[in-house]
Amino acid sequence: MAGKSVAAALALVAGAAVAVTAPPTPAQAAPPGDKDVTAVMFEWNFASVAKACTAQLGPAGYGYVQVSPPQEHIQGGQWWTSYQPVSYKIAGRLGDRAAFRNMVDTCHGAGVKVVVDTVINHMAAASGTGTGGSSYTKYAYPGLYASSDMDNCTAQITDYQNRDNVQHCELVGLADLDTGEEYVRTTIAGYLNDLLSLGVDGFRVDAAKHMPASDLAAIKAKLTNPSVYWKQEAIYGAGEAVSPGEYLDNGDVQEFRYARDLKRVFQNENLAYLKNYGEGWGYLESGKSAVFVDNHDTERGGDTLSYKNGADYTLANVFMLAWPYGSPDVHSGYEWTDKDAGPPGGGQVNACYSDGWKCQHAWREIASMVAFRNAARGQGVTDWWDNGGDQIAFGRGTKAYVAINHETSSLTRTFRTSLPAGDYCDVQSDRPVTVDGSGQFTATLGPNTAVALHAGARSCGDGQVSSGASFAVDATTVPGENIHVTGDHAALGGWNPAGALKLDPASYPVWKLDVTLPAGTAFQYKYLRKDASGNVTWESGANRTATVPASGKVTLNDTWRS
Repeated sequence: MAGKSVAAALALVAGAAVAVTAPPTPAQAAPPGDKDVTAVMFEWNFASVAKACTAQLGPAGYGYVQVSPPQEHIQGGQWWTSYQPVSYKIAGRLGDRAAFRNMVDTCHGAGVKVVVDTVINHMAAASGTGTGGSSYTKYAYPGLYASSDMDNCTAQITDYQNRDNVQHCELVGLADLDTGEEYVRTTIAGYLNDLLSLGVDGFRVDAAKHMPASDLAAIKAKLTNPSVYWKQEAIYGAGEAVSPGEYLDNGDVQEFRYARDLKRVFQNENLAYLKNYGEGWGYLESGKSAVFVDNHDTERGGDTLSYKNGADYTLANVFMLAWPYGSPDVHSGYEWTDKDAGPPGGGQVNACYSDGWKCQHAWREIASMVAFRNAARGQGVTDWWDNGGDQIAFGRGTKAYVAINHETSSLTRTFRTSLPAGDYCDVQSDRPVTVDGSGQFTATLGPNTAVALHAGARSCGDGQVSSGASFAVDATTVPGENIHVTGDHAALGGWNPAGALKLDPASYPVWKLDVTLPAGTAFQYKYLRKDASGNVTWESGANRTATVPASGKVTLNDTWRS
């Protein structure tokens, strides 16, 4: 990196997108398979990804996990250092070659394929020593590339209406590889083949827009598996010289318009407009589109929703996973206020919802929809209903049905589905629902909640919700603040603020947490705020009280008392 200004720019485009002429013999990408949802574990180290594959991703039904760039990169704590390669050794901050291989093997054992975010458009700027000990200067990476392997344009990209400028000049000052050169193509293919030898199942091609599509096709043709799955970052820009559609012959293309429009609809328009979402909106063909609600660039740039948008974000993920367009990515990153901030603990995830790790892939509202999507595969949209505003519902043939209430008041309605009659589990709430012989069921949806039924969930667990308490408190916060609960029971921290349990802001401004407590337990509790420095502010008023029923959970819907 050549200074803060470049860093800030890279934070917006560190994986910018596609470009150029179609090859005469198109390379066919491998289909995403029966399970097409990818958990994007942004800046998780490989040991933590391996644990997540076994504990969460495999059981939830994720088909893929995408890991951040593994190659040696420049030193520094910022996230974007991962996108400035120094060499192609697996020697970045996220783990060494052995850790990477173990991660791939472990994820495969859990039934999860591995996609690697690959940075092949450019090399690092400036000079120094990389995370694996390699010395480098801009345009000179000993044993790998020299200045003769770079594009002749050594100025930054300034004109996205000029194809040559976009594809042969420097993205935010990074040394641009001449991917039209045979040696460069062979060297890049050697890196990708090394990853394939370790069991990798596919690649996200970072900054694809800045390489001619024909160059990428030539590189892919050199792979030991030329049909390996590719997902190309090709950011759409109106009137730009390079179009994402140019890359479809190489494999899937990330459809950025999908995420941008979801933000606009969920925040400023009506969900009813989503009735023909996808190709009906002029997007790329569904079978070759990779979609997302947010990624590491867009959540920082603000052009899409992010975890900071609470229920807008959560319900947008629910919709994406329920709707049959594209292959979805679920972003799973960490809290940030500084857009350049790197991963907590260098990428080590000791536990979800601690140390700033958001773990969106494991949020009940999101994770439960992965199996929904798998069950609904191959089924079109049926039984659409909307109220003209922000309440919608639709089925996926005879396999699944979802209703979303994105309004501020509750919705009680009898929904008509194409589901076979019988008992189902609402996977959003883990509560039983019965569909009658006419395919109808009646449900009440609270504000900013959803109901989701599918053929793979005909009962809720063992038929009985475990005993305890479901906390939900409406509380607004400022960046860096979190809501906790504590009380007079050991499972609630015994009134000790240090042991108070952090609530999940997935449905912000409502914070939620389920706590297991013995049946019949009477307890007192209270909410508190903690800021980034650990300062504690208790809510006002007397202690709250509740009792766990003889079976099931006590549901607590509270409002923060100032």
